[in-house]
Amino acid sequence: MGVMKIDGYPVEFTDEPNILSVIRKAGIDLPTLCYHSELSIYGACRLCNVEDDRGRIFASCSERPRDGMSIKTNTPRLVRYRRMIIELLLASHDRDCTSCVKSGDCDLQRLAHRLGVERVSYPAHRGEHPIDFSSPSIVRNPNKCILCGDCVRVCEGIQGVNAIDFTNRGTYAKVSPAFNKDLSKTDCVNCGQCRVVCPTGAISINTNIRPVWEAIADPNVKVFAQIAPAVRVAVGQAFGGVKGENVMGKIVAALHKLGFDEVYDTTFGADMTILEESKEFLEIFEKGGPFPLFTSCCPAWVSFCEKRWPEFVKNISSSYSPIQMLGSVAREYFADPDKNEGKKILSVGIMPCTAKKAEILRDDLKRDGKQNIDYVLTTEELITMIKRAGIRFDDLESEAADMPFGMGSGGGVIFGNSGGVMEAALRTLCEGPERSSIEELRHSGVRGPGPLREFTFNYKGNEIKAAVVSGLGEADALLRRIKNGESFYHFVEVMACRRGCIMGGGQPVHAGRRTKEARKLGLYESDVNTQIKKSNENPTALAVYQTLIKGREHELLHKRVH
Repeated sequence: MGVMKIDGYPVEFTDEPNILSVIRKAGIDLPTLCYHSELSIYGACRLCNVEDDRGRIFASCSERPRDGMSIKTNTPRLVRYRRMIIELLLASHDRDCTSCVKSGDCDLQRLAHRLGVERVSYPAHRGEHPIDFSSPSIVRNPNKCILCGDCVRVCEGIQGVNAIDFTNRGTYAKVSPAFNKDLSKTDCVNCGQCRVVCPTGAISINTNIRPVWEAIADPNVKVFAQIAPAVRVAVGQAFGGVKGENVMGKIVAALHKLGFDEVYDTTFGADMTILEESKEFLEIFEKGGPFPLFTSCCPAWVSFCEKRWPEFVKNISSSYSPIQMLGSVAREYFADPDKNEGKKILSVGIMPCTAKKAEILRDDLKRDGKQNIDYVLTTEELITMIKRAGIRFDDLESEAADMPFGMGSGGGVIFGNSGGVMEAALRTLCEGPERSSIEELRHSGVRGPGPLREFTFNYKGNEIKAAVVSGLGEADALLRRIKNGESFYHFVEVMACRRGCIMGGGQPVHAGRRTKEARKLGLYESDVNTQIKKSNENPTALAVYQTLIKGREHELLHKRVH
């Protein structure tokens, strides 16, 4: 433990990684544009500069605290310095703020107001660049880029994808794919984590709001939506609610008010995914391989595996992801003229994930050349629609999801957390008294901190070796160990985003440690309050198996091999 003085007040520190962390511990919100606690320290923006008692100015994010240090955070010299930095950034920035997708939620805009920057004294020195709309998931606007490097570091350091990097030098520097390619022609897996850390509108969601609204307004179209588990614990905070609160009932009510004809719960699809995936696993386990079986719910992971580790593609479960499960079954349901009322059916997924926008376009998920899901809206797009419609979200009365696809198990709910898919699958294999066996599984290691968790599960006297990994960089390292024979597993869950879907690329940003934890706990609490714990005990899902899809499981619920 040490003590340093910050603006004349003593502040204790222990294991804080840098002076910036100690400053924030002291209750001072020092401005930053390039600092994220989970990324490597870059020190690009210099807004977090502080001044020591000898007049030396340095970046607080890149210097460790030392006992006896004395620093100041807000001297006139520092204020002038920070204003100059913001002015220089604005000089080379597209300042069409009123029509920017990040207007009102832009870190650069917020800091300009905070620091009192009312005019820009410097001339623009960067030319205009074309906007890249090639990806179905995200849009790149280089004209709004401030070269903070956050997107480069998350793509390389956390995800290990390396789809974008710095190119050129000096005033010609920019962030771009190699050889200035379109993003769709790179190894990008559409995870959207670059968009999560981008402080401006340089990387944003490729939105599908307009065509969905047009479909809702068409009297000849019947529009239904499904809501993914992670969405319900992320929306409420945007309307002044409690962090991590499950507001599923209000979301259903809001979607009905927006004009959606039916609103379903993706946990129903999650239960069907587990029924298929656990059956697939048991068949492989009893045959003695090939191992491991990888989960198929995360489209960014599937894309990453196809591009980086094609030798493991055959190990990915052929089962549809939950959104595709419900989409396929609902298509079959609405094929009945009594159900479709002679209208065209349009299917919308409300997802925490930008990669789902790419997943719905995959040929191996189409049936008769048609998509199971027509459009994906992210959590951010849903929030935007609610705000644009003027709906007072906090005043809404909760409504239940519509039947027959409105009921899911607790296992389906926890899909949104890293480890949730694995836990839900293993619940179906639990033996003995239900409460005690599920409790034992919960403490087996499937839950917990960190991007990688390894544990064993006893099934009828046989040991199942399992792993849960989140973040593609960690997944890449795990696959390398599996290939080299250093690690062996029977079953592996992979999610592209750290902590799982609760931190997906389509979720609201500015989620700190407490928000992340609240979202995770929100889903686990929802599981506790759900009467049905196991996917194989969901009566509506079992009824669908016995009626709508009987004997056609592989045709309707699994990827096609081309």
